Formats: sequence, C-alpha cells, structure tokens
Amino acid sequence: MSLKIKPLRISLRLTLLYASILVTILFVTSTFTVIGLYFSVYHQAGVELRDTIRMTMEVVEQTDKVPEEELPPRTSEQNEEYIKKRQAQDPEWEPPPRFAMALFRRGAIIPGVVLRITNENGRVIFDNAELYPSFTDVEGAVVKDNPVWANDELEVSIMDNFHFYFKEVPVHWRGRDYTLHFMRMITAERQFMNILANGFFLSNFFGILVALVAGYFASRKTLNPIRTINQTAQDIEVNDLSRRVPVPEADDELKQLVETINRMLDRLEAGFKQQQRFVSDASHELRTPVTVILGYADMLSRWGKDDPEALNEAVNDIRMEATDMRGLIERLLFLARADMKRQVLNKERISLDEIMESLPKKAEMIFPEHHFKLNRNDAGVIFADAVTIRQMLRIFIENAVKYSPAGTDIELASERKGDFLDVTVADHGIGIAPENHKKVFERFFRVDSSRTSSAGGVSGTGLGMAIAQWIADAHDIKLSIESELGKGTTIHMLIPTVENKA
Repeated sequence: MSLKIKPLRISLRLTLLYASILVTILFVTSTFTVIGLYFSVYHQAGVELRDTIRMTMEVVEQTDKVPEEELPPRTSEQNEEYIKKRQAQDPEWEPPPRFAMALFRRGAIIPGVVLRITNENGRVIFDNAELYPSFTDVEGAVVKDNPVWANDELEVSIMDNFHFYFKEVPVHWRGRDYTLHFMRMITAERQFMNILANGFFLSNFFGILVALVAGYFASRKTLNPIRTINQTAQDIEVNDLSRRVPVPEADDELKQLVETINRMLDRLEAGFKQQQRFVSDASHELRTPVTVILGYADMLSRWGKDDPEALNEAVNDIRMEATDMRGLIERLLFLARADMKRQVLNKERISLDEIMESLPKKAEMIFPEHHFKLNRNDAGVIFADAVTIRQMLRIFIENAVKYSPAGTDIELASERKGDFLDVTVADHGIGIAPENHKKVFERFFRVDSSRTSSAGGVSGTGLGMAIAQWIADAHDIKLSIESELGKGTTIHMLIPTVENKA
C-alpha cells in the first residue's frame, strides 16, 4: 500500500519558494564573497613575501659587487670590539653579513615579514624576530599539499594555531654561501576569515528564519482575497445568488479576478432567474391546455359522447388546445436547440423582395380580420436561411395582429439603406412602453397579461419574440422598436445584403 503525500497549501508553497530563492541568493553571495576574500587576503600576504624576496635578492646582488669600504657600516653594537668579545665567548659565533644592514636601510624587508640568515653550518647569524618559532620548527611543519587558497610559489607551515607562508632562498655573497629564511605569519588573516565565514553562516541562518516567518505571513496576507473568494463561493447557494465577492482596493490581478467572478455571478443569477421564470411560465402555459383537454375528456366519459353537439364541440376544442400546445412545445424545442447550438441553418443567397412580396397574401388568408399592405419593396439579395427568415417575419406579423384591433392595417416595407435593407412591420395597436422595449425579447415576457384577450386575437406563448431575436442574431440582423402607447408599434429589421460581396 503506497502512501499518498498530501499536497502542500499554497501559502506554505509560496513561503518555501521565497525561502529557497533567498537561500540560493545568500548561499551564492556568501560563497563568492568568502572565496573572493580568501584569495584576496592570502594573495596580499603572498605578494608582500614575494616582494620582500625580490628586493632582498636585488640588494644582495648589488652589495656583492661594491668595494668593502662602500658597504653600510655596522651598528654601534656590532663594532670590532663587540665582535671580538662575542667570539671569545663563543668561537662559532659570527656577525651577520654586511648586506643584512643594507636590507633595512633600503626598506627591502616589508613590515610583517621575518628574515633569518643561516651560514654554511646552518647556524643562525641574523634574526629580525627572535620571538618567532625557530625556522627548523617552521620548516618541519610545512604541509605536503598547499591549501587551495595558498600561493603555489610559497610553502605553508601549520603549527598548532599558527599559520605561516615560508620560503628558503640560498645566496652566494662574497665567496660565502648563506640561506635566507623568509616567513610571513598569516594567522590573523585566517582568524579573520574564520570569523567572517561564521558571521556569514549565522547571518544567513537568521536571515532565512526571518524570511520564512515574513514570507509565511506575507503569503497569507496576499492570499486573503482568495480565501474571501472561496468563502463567498461556499456561502452562495442556489436559493441566494445575490451575494458578491468584496472588490479589493488595490488595482491588481486579484481585483480583476474578483470583478470577473462577480460578473460571472451576475450572469449566473440572471440565467437562474430566467430559468426559474422559464420553467414556471412553461408549466403555466402547458397546464391550461392540458386542463381543458382533461375537462372535455371527463365530460365525454360521463355524458358528452351521447350528445352529438357536445361531442363535436369537445373534439374541436381539444384539437385547438392540442394545436396550441404543439406550437408551444415546438417553440420550446427550437429555443432548446438554439441554446445547445444544435439549431441548423441552411444559409444561401436569397432574394428578400420575393419573400416580402408573398407575405401580405399569406397573412390575409390566416388573419382575414386585418388588412395587410406592402408599402415598399426594394430589391435585395441576402445570405440567410429562408425558412427561419420567414419564421421571424411571421412572428412579427402575428404579434402585430395580436395587439391591434380587428379591421386595422398591418403595414410592411423593405427599404434599401446602403448595404442594408430596413424591413419594417408596423401596426396601429396598443403600443409598448419605452421601458419594455428590450424586455419584449425575453422568454415568456408579456407587457400586459390581459392584452391578448383584450385584443381578441390569437393567444400567445411569450416565446415568439425570443425566437425572432435568436434568428436575428444568427443572421447579424439588428432589431429595434419604435412604439407609442395607444398608437402602435413598428419593428425595424436592418438586414445586411450581399450583392457587392465576393
């Protein structure tokens, strides 16, 4: 059985990301700083020792060629009387060579560098730092392989906590052989580098701790709006879609996200309310014909089938209600297919003027109580589905008939306006209030629930205008309404033509 590791929280992942970036930066910076200082400090110590050796050899060569009387005089402590006295006490003792005096007078020995001179017998005859360890001890502590930071031209000697650069140089001066032992203590540099490295380690350690704590709180604060979004989304229920996520003041990506979510919630709320209204209205519309059919069926089952007149009336009414119900179902299916983008349109080039020419005659056959006039019919070719274009025009004609008194005129027209045809259907009916011009295209919307019956016309489902709007959108047709209460309504359809298009 394998253990599944639970993913880390975003705030913790952000904290670890910030900390890892900081750790990388601190590690790289500290490493290069320490390495750079190592080479710089030890390089400087090596330069001082090499310069001392170079200047010493120059002085030795120069003094080897000059006459004895031109050599620098001995110090007062090393006059002839002092030399005789010391040699009487120690026959092997000898004074330092005269070039040793020249080294200090010419500044060849850089401060910090120790010089010891031994003769052919290995006896120390000059030492400018007697408190330093003996050169034999230093020489015995020379490491076999130099550290990476050391100068390859010099040897490194390590004695307990002391570190030295060490170099032996043999010289021949005025017929005698000497060995020059140069030393440069680098203990202070090493201690400084150790302190520096420890300081970097401690500062990096505490810096990482501070970064972890600060990054954790910063990430939590940054993610607070997202928590608010999450909490609001959890609190929103189907029965209450009115809640919205508070918009942050900062103009950043989170504000854009919140505004997008709120717009989505607006659309969800509007869609849900429309769906509720749709279901309610559809149920209501279907309940009426079903109730009528059931009423007549009950009547026929009890006594109506024995009365020819009642039977004939019931059959006619049942047929009428069933026809209305079929029309409602067909329109519901049309909108359902449209919503699912399954409504098929067979677009082709058609002459709109031919369709307009046939409308008045067909309309008068269906609605003989109204008069239909085609006031203008400009020629024009459109790219459209002929069936749905006729359906859209029929819907507007039916609405004009429903909401205008019998005997009034329904006026049709098609006028060319540039690359468009402005098709109008005008009635002289009850009109529509300005605030309802856009609402008439909503599903099941009726400006006045009693206006159908008052008009004495055809009953409606409240779906026709929604279907007409969908057909118009599918053909890039712009719909607009001109209406005045008590005087009538004109529907404008601005339809693009294709005569001048390839």
